Amino acid sequence: MSTQSVVTAIRVIEAVSDEQPVGLSELARELDASKATVLRALTTLEGLRWVEQNDSSKLWSLTAHAYAVAVRSGAMSTLRDIAIAPMNALQLATTETVHLAIPDGDILILAERLDTPHVLRAFLPLGSKIPLHASATGLAYLAAAEDAYIHRYFESSLDSVTERTLTDRTVLLDEIRAVRARGYSINEEGLSTGITSLGAAILGPGGDPLGSVSVSGPSSRIVPERYAEYGAAVHEAARAIGRAAAPGAR
Repeated sequence: MSTQSVVTAIRVIEAVSDEQPVGLSELARELDASKATVLRALTTLEGLRWVEQNDSSKLWSLTAHAYAVAVRSGAMSTLRDIAIAPMNALQLATTETVHLAIPDGDILILAERLDTPHVLRAFLPLGSKIPLHASATGLAYLAAAEDAYIHRYFESSLDSVTERTLTDRTVLLDEIRAVRARGYSINEEGLSTGITSLGAAILGPGGDPLGSVSVSGPSSRIVPERYAEYGAAVHEAARAIGRAAAPGAR
């Protein structure tokens, strides 16, 4: 495989990850490449089990194999392994869905999810890209970051995900201050309509955020009267993960 073919394949993987499920024409437009070039890359990646095409819709998505490779990478695998026990405790305490997210540039990646036994639940596919300003995990991460990082992030486009996504920078700064004061974030339907989440940052030994953990569920169940209880539980789970991640802890 030539260098250009490798570059094209990587760009296709990234584009599919961003837009999935996505069609060939849309991918070609996104990559500014011919359909023939993109299709060759997709066919090769399909043979290697990185992407798959839905038989009926003909749309392309990443496979479980692609996510499994990501999970085996150092940062995601290590933090996920450390986080499982505190996440289990949090899920048992709240009976709601628990998420673990780790940073990748200026977004978070959903690295692990423990589902609630309830039929009505929050759901994000593993590997989902999570905007910092639109999510409980992201707001918690921002609150734990240095002010210089926050201001750099605010220079980017703060797009709405739902009608309730916070995009006003002044409002977001006020919310970040509130998160720092209470120890956990509250995101009321900013990432998914009908879903409320509470999150807390996982801090490394130097105080830098390693990622975030959250509890999420329907807004009909995660109501303001439960915020303090669930927020304290999320905060403690994040602290437990951070302690376990410290050098010499294991």
